[in-house]
Amino acid sequence: QVQLVESGGGLVQPGGSLRLSCVASGSIFTFQNMGWYRQAPGKQRELVASIAVTSGSTNYADSAKDRFAISRDNFKNTMYLQMNSLKPEDTAVYYCNLKRNWPRADLWGQGTQVTVSS
Repeated sequence: QVQLVESGGGLVQPGGSLRLSCVASGSIFTFQNMGWYRQAPGKQRELVASIAVTSGSTNYADSAKDRFAISRDNFKNTMYLQMNSLKPEDTAVYYCNLKRNWPRADLWGQGTQVTVSS
């Protein structure tokens, strides 16, 4: 079973930047899609951005467009989320996700806290 470990979260001032990383313990080549989700207190978990493992095509939530950039390094089994121009409303726990259609798999990391505050 592949395990995911996120890192890079922390406290940052509004307008600042953070880069999150997600490392998979095994090969991601058998998976179709990787993504970053976030969950703020009292809110549902929501998709921030996703990237296709093979093609690299990306998808962003409206709130992340033009500020965040998702990328992956398949040979390092690692995914990144570069977050710029951070806002207080970006404060949440950010989770890494890995999906595969068959055999079906929907894997999650433990999450990393991002706090945007002055």
